[in-house]
Amino acid sequence: MIDLETLESAAAQVRRVVPPTPQYCWPLLSQRVGAEVWVKHENHTPIGAFKIRGGLVYLDELKRAQPTIRGVVTATTGNHGQSIALAATRLGLAATIVAPFGNSLEKNRAMAGFGARLVEAGHDFQAAYEYAAALAERESLHLVRSYHALLVRGVASYGLELFRAVPVLDAVYVPIGLGSGICGVIAAREALGRAAEIVGVVAENAPTYALSFAAGAPVSTNSADTMAGGLAVRVPDPEALDIICKGASRTSWCPTPRSAGRCGSSSPTRTTSPKAPVLRRSPQPCRSAIGCAASGSR
Repeated sequence: MIDLETLESAAAQVRRVVPPTPQYCWPLLSQRVGAEVWVKHENHTPIGAFKIRGGLVYLDELKRAQPTIRGVVTATTGNHGQSIALAATRLGLAATIVAPFGNSLEKNRAMAGFGARLVEAGHDFQAAYEYAAALAERESLHLVRSYHALLVRGVASYGLELFRAVPVLDAVYVPIGLGSGICGVIAAREALGRAAEIVGVVAENAPTYALSFAAGAPVSTNSADTMAGGLAVRVPDPEALDIICKGASRTSWCPTPRSAGRCGSSSPTRTTSPKAPVLRRSPQPCRSAIGCAASGSR
């Protein structure tokens, strides 16, 4: 568990670059779901995703601990890479970003625009990560994993903002890539002493965290075929999984354009619903308050 003082310190680092993002309750969405739904708009950050928060804290701490560091390398499908590119350039560090072939052209351009050297390698995120690890060894670069405790500290700042702005949330739905987002929300909830249920959301064709949560142990998959690039993970991070298993109530899987038609849950059995993905429509209006993050992941 990360104490509130540590999270507040990280949040202060984040605020030097990223002001608090808004959270809005959208009436039509609330009517469809049958609950009061608040959306945390992390798409309002400089990279359009919550990941910038973790990158700023991680690289600030790295630069302080290793002032003579040459450069960093990481693997990404876009948002994490933009975070590291922006944060590294801000500190005068060279950043090499490895993205899989066929990655989003817009995100590739954004990473290069933030000052990174872009390298394309591998057919998916896991293959790109393995290439990045080898490149770090070959070029004596610091490898930034997509999940790390320092990333979680920074990302938790959006959880602090959400829970303080809407303190009576009953549940928070968080997408899972490698896990920094949901682990940050869990950390913020625990530090503030809130009682909201936290639900992790995965894409149906990238269910590694849902399968792992149900098994209570890492379960890798052979593919992660989804257009939700930030969720396209096939190998879970054990540290993140441990936190999710202890702090989340369940995981839900949802369709993407390549996997339409069903939603389900891994707590503990898989169920289906033909209605709205992730959040079920209630037959009668209810007073539940639900939060969710509007942002990508890896």
